[in-house]
Amino acid sequence: MSLKFAYWVPNVSGGLVISKIPQKTGWTFQDNARYAKEAEESGFDYALLQTRFIASYGAENQLEAIGLASALAAVTSKLNLIAAVLPGLWHPGPIAKAISTLDHISQGRAAVNIVSGWFKGEFHGFGEPWLDHNERYRRSEEFIRVLKQLWTEDETNFRGDFYRINGAPHKPKPVAIPPVFQGGNSSAAREMAARVSDWYFMNGNTVDGFRAQIDDINQLSDAHGRKLKFGVNAFVIVRDTEEEARQVLRDIIHYADPEAVEGFRSQVQFAGKASPEREGMWANSNFEDLVQYNDGFKTGLIGTAEQVADKIIELKRIGVDLILTGFLHYEEDLKAFGEKVIPLVREKEAALGVAVR
Repeated sequence: MSLKFAYWVPNVSGGLVISKIPQKTGWTFQDNARYAKEAEESGFDYALLQTRFIASYGAENQLEAIGLASALAAVTSKLNLIAAVLPGLWHPGPIAKAISTLDHISQGRAAVNIVSGWFKGEFHGFGEPWLDHNERYRRSEEFIRVLKQLWTEDETNFRGDFYRINGAPHKPKPVAIPPVFQGGNSSAAREMAARVSDWYFMNGNTVDGFRAQIDDINQLSDAHGRKLKFGVNAFVIVRDTEEEARQVLRDIIHYADPEAVEGFRSQVQFAGKASPEREGMWANSNFEDLVQYNDGFKTGLIGTAEQVADKIIELKRIGVDLILTGFLHYEEDLKAFGEKVIPLVREKEAALGVAVR
């Protein structure tokens, strides 16, 4: 299967790095409609819309993911739209309906990313209980099971610890059953993925780190007779020379907003070190890693177009199915990646296929 390419939709202000460096990245609908069209035309397959309701790292303005995805569906024709959803702030019944509606608007291009939650401030701010780490994943698993039942069964009955569904119908069904994405690094996240999710997103990491995660989750999913696909997060900096790209990275770090980064660190500790094994997301992230809030620098897609394409092929070799990209200047870098890097990857994939045969 050819690698898929996705990009983080900048539907929150402040861009994709916690830095005061100038960024040519907008967050409005008008900006995002333009980016979506450019991404679609230049070879991207998916767009991931973030879920955020209260600023946590300088993202003062936030557009809701499903609403914006529906608007973007109307101005695109091929791009698959992954709307992030936060159980605990939503009930799965209305979300099943909203995602089904998005799927009809887009004619089968809807997907959902289930975010179990790391920002305690959002739950407290809206007067909702903040659950322990593993309980958040138990709730998310029930949430996914309810979604899938509503999308596939004539009438849904569900008895869980978090949700009760009593003979609920769901019409119209989605055009195509929306795939379920999720992230998370803890044992609870991995086990949930193996049981109910379709795609597993990984925060930025080394090749060896990705390989270990993929091997572990494949073993877990095999036990359930299931097979997942894997996506990796990467902040991409492509320039004419490697030194130019590295200098951009140094500049981002130099102009990092220490107060915002430390504020983000204090919040994600609830996620990263709250798991029983203390190995959840961000558990081992340092200051520089957290400047890109999904550890995107670690993946190493920084250099010339050729170097970045080679690294992407290396990720494909270990079982990665999708590259989730973020950029400093969406006004320039998103389209440039599509025009310079994706064609190179396709050439290298073709050569790799010939070599394997």
